[in-house]
Amino acid sequence: MDDVRRGESLAEISAPGHLANPGEGISEEELALAARNHGMPLEALRYGVTPPGLHYVLVHYDIPAAEAAEWRLTVRGRVRAPLALGLEALRSYEPVTQRVTMECAGNGRARLSPRPVSQPWLVEAVGTAEWTGVPLRALLADAGVEPDAVEAVFTGADHGVERGVEQDYRRSLPLPVAAGPDPEVLVAYEMNGAPLPPQHGYPLRLVVPGWYGMANVKWLCDISLTATPFTGFQQSVAYRYKQSPDDPGEPVTLIAPRALMLPPGFPDFMSRTRAVRPGRMGLEGRAWSGHAPVVRVEVSTDDGRTWHDAPLDPPEGHPWAWLHWHTAWTATPGTHVLTVRATDAEGRTQPLDQHWNRGGFGNNLVQRIPVVCLEEDG
Repeated sequence: MDDVRRGESLAEISAPGHLANPGEGISEEELALAARNHGMPLEALRYGVTPPGLHYVLVHYDIPAAEAAEWRLTVRGRVRAPLALGLEALRSYEPVTQRVTMECAGNGRARLSPRPVSQPWLVEAVGTAEWTGVPLRALLADAGVEPDAVEAVFTGADHGVERGVEQDYRRSLPLPVAAGPDPEVLVAYEMNGAPLPPQHGYPLRLVVPGWYGMANVKWLCDISLTATPFTGFQQSVAYRYKQSPDDPGEPVTLIAPRALMLPPGFPDFMSRTRAVRPGRMGLEGRAWSGHAPVVRVEVSTDDGRTWHDAPLDPPEGHPWAWLHWHTAWTATPGTHVLTVRATDAEGRTQPLDQHWNRGGFGNNLVQRIPVVCLEEDG
């Protein structure tokens, strides 16, 4: 199940991870990544459920060719009755729909200093969708998990090379998470009531509520139960909180708390600086955490010098989806920096200063929005 390292030809086209030098701008390679992958426009925070075309996208390699009629999901390894299921067979299970907020583990990476060179996310790598599919635990129950199984390894059909390692995209979950009822992991075939779009994993993907996006394997084609922990690239090398290249690090798992604000007013095309008119206006956004429910959102209109609470809307029965918050602000002429932060029920809150790591993962530094309030005559 481990990934295979090839010869020098692959090493030559697949550079090791590195940090940007002081003053080094975004490279052509990073621009190419940013063109392939996209964040959610922050004005889409107005939607409780993100339209699929606005939901963030990260594709590690290529979007694979997929024909639903020919697709098979295998469940094998440390099971008593291996399965090979087509889409029709999966749809015969009782469907479950969950509203889930999903965030890329690298969200905020481009704001770090020194900057890890990779997909240059700011704060928009997030979205919330209603995913419909089969509870993974139902498939595992039918396959009959052997007593010595400790992990479930998930393989996607996307294939590529990363840091010299040729691989299919693979990630694993501890068996208690994979087979657990809370969160209930889904093998999903629909997004917002329609078949998965190609960039979101058509025809099958994994949805792991509360976990960063790397766990939500797209184009899912195989589930293998193992008696030992999975040590493939995406598990043991990538997606770990490291301080140095030789640091084994800690695994990236649950989403850290974050709040985002729907930027007020209207933007400058290049700088995205917001312009508003003087007077009273509403401020709103969304907040979420993979560790525990968000219980507090605070807003600052003076770049974090003072804070006030922003009321949260009551939960709507979607424990793994973001919550809406709102407040009001009286804008006065001049330059302002609006800031928002979330705190969850376990006491985790967003930092005012960066928590740096070499991969740029889990960076939930508070959002800051520069706003210019125009004089009355505009």
